[in-house]
Amino acid sequence: MISNLALPPLPLNEWADTKKALHLYCQIIGKIKLKLLPYKNHWWNAALYINAAGIGTTAIPYNDKTIEFNFDLCKHQLIITTTNSEYEIIELRDGLCVSDFYKQVFKILDKLKVQVKILAKPYEFETQIPFAEDTMHCTYDKEYISRFRKVLFFSDAVMKEFSGRFIGKCSPVHLFWHSFDLAVTRFSGREAPEIAGANSVNAEAYSHEVISAGFWAGDKNVQEPAYYCYTYPSPPGLDGEPLLPKGKAKWIQSNGSPMALLTYADMIKEQDPKHALLDFLESSYLAGARKADWAIDNYRARS
Repeated sequence: MISNLALPPLPLNEWADTKKALHLYCQIIGKIKLKLLPYKNHWWNAALYINAAGIGTTAIPYNDKTIEFNFDLCKHQLIITTTNSEYEIIELRDGLCVSDFYKQVFKILDKLKVQVKILAKPYEFETQIPFAEDTMHCTYDKEYISRFRKVLFFSDAVMKEFSGRFIGKCSPVHLFWHSFDLAVTRFSGREAPEIAGANSVNAEAYSHEVISAGFWAGDKNVQEPAYYCYTYPSPPGLDGEPLLPKGKAKWIQSNGSPMALLTYADMIKEQDPKHALLDFLESSYLAGARKADWAIDNYRARS
């Protein structure tokens, strides 16, 4: 059992500036991975992953070597390694502006003879300052980074257990750097209707029916850390389905459709947060699967 004492509070208002800086650091590394790694369906090639120290890319083939980027959120470093025994470090610290981080990363890539060009500005972020010019986002609070790391480790582990109960097509548990959410997505196997006016990113992401669950640390719409689950296309009557834990999980409207929500603050008040989160993930998945006429026998419920 993982007790609530092991999970720290993570109020968004107390580390919002740090979160924004880390988000933008991750966007820079994510865009490099997107350019270098071969394409995989639904943009899975672009995502980052939780590892023992923090957040990383996994191995990326490049010419005669492989390169890997890891945010070590224990030592507060970005570590860049290659299969040619090259090892480079950028210290993550308060005052490290996005512009400095960006320039240091590309200076190292030049030293390693890794040639890559990215669209060097944020994607779906509240500001659109080019990375090389961003001296606005410079806050790095190590205490809150450490708290965030603990929450990511917990969430990743529980979501991996949840994802293993589905025998159909399912994404890895991965961190999407554009929205900065940890997500796992299940697929019915059926194509979804085209989204009118969708850009290439959303058209590919939602080419097939999905039920997607995840965690984010909060944003302008939901201003606190929370777990979520939505069904696309959203079936009629979805928000009338029961959710667990009772009295804590609820339906909200997001982009015109129901989305199940369990706040992190409510989850850590539960006697067994892991059990509470699994209950939320299972109940919200089954709500969508039943209403959208998915093959329920593709799912193995927790014993």
